[in-house]
Amino acid sequence: MRKKIKISLLAKVVIAIAAGILFGQFLPGGIARVFVTFNSLFGNFLSFAIPLIILGLVTPAIGDLGKGAGKLLLITALIAYGSTIFSGMFTYASCELLFPRILPADAELTAIENPGDFMLTPYFEIAMPPLMDVMTALLLSFTLGIGISHIAGTTLRDAFADFKEIVVKLIEVVIVPLLPLHIFGIFLNMTVSGQVMSVIGMFLKVIVVIFVLHVLLLLIQFSIAGGIAGKNPLRLLRNMLPAYATALGTQSSAATIPVTLAQTLKNGVRENIAIFTVPLCATIHLAGSTMKIVACSLAILVMMGEPTSLSLYGGFIMMLGVVMVAAPGVPGGAIMAALGILESMLGFNETLQALMIALYIAMDSFGTACNVTGDGAIAVIINKIAGKGGE
Repeated sequence: MRKKIKISLLAKVVIAIAAGILFGQFLPGGIARVFVTFNSLFGNFLSFAIPLIILGLVTPAIGDLGKGAGKLLLITALIAYGSTIFSGMFTYASCELLFPRILPADAELTAIENPGDFMLTPYFEIAMPPLMDVMTALLLSFTLGIGISHIAGTTLRDAFADFKEIVVKLIEVVIVPLLPLHIFGIFLNMTVSGQVMSVIGMFLKVIVVIFVLHVLLLLIQFSIAGGIAGKNPLRLLRNMLPAYATALGTQSSAATIPVTLAQTLKNGVRENIAIFTVPLCATIHLAGSTMKIVACSLAILVMMGEPTSLSLYGGFIMMLGVVMVAAPGVPGGAIMAALGILESMLGFNETLQALMIALYIAMDSFGTACNVTGDGAIAVIINKIAGKGGE
């Protein structure tokens, strides 16, 4: 029996973008509108699903985080959240300085904000109103999650654990497999409408900037960890490189845990601390993912000539740090969890959300590698806080 060839999500997205640009050169508008109609239906379904994704992922994440909450758990969670927020603010400051110089405002990209006047329209639309708005879903998730962590009963916790499984299946079986077709339709529409070249140019510049920033972020994280633990930061970082390389291939923090754990032990972290810290940080520490979302969204807003003030992004980054806790360990999971606040706080419509998804997935491996490598830095810090570790 022939072995089935498995194509990664990144490869599918790259193929979808290339195919959208290629077919957009000659495909008649009438046929292209079939794909635009699919985009409309999928986008509406995504809007319906976003509150459910937030409720199903954030609630059990907060509930589990508080379960048996001890001092070390609280300290680890605060350090992970602080690292994520620092990543977001560091990215914002760097990109706010760079992007206006390398990404000039573009009238074609601005048109995407109001696509009805410039882009192909669907043959028909079906309204799929969400059960609640994004902020209601977030507040309800916080309320239920905190409540679940403080009550003795397990019925509600078990129910939300099952609900989380349903949401993860929805992402893995329905949303993620259809994303390439959705992205194909978006780039097909932009090509037919003459807007695609500015977007491709933005992609390449943003990818280069994020790669440089995530290397700098890792150097900062390990410099802090090395300073606190009294160890050589470059040696600590070098020991984590196998985990970095593994994450590049798996695109999953969860799948990389065994390698991250082994390399963390090589950095002199005691086994009980490593076993506690690494799996926890794989769930709650997504500094690399936060970097990508902040940089990509800022690039889009800069090119559209929209405001990118600190007052706007400060709140967005603080909320993003919480939402990232809920990101499931599947490729593209973090951007799925973040779509709600991209819409509610930055005003991203379904076309801009699709651009965000494409940009994010194009760099998914690097973001995941940054996440897991940074977990090693946190483990070194926690090891020092908990008591003097091995050298």
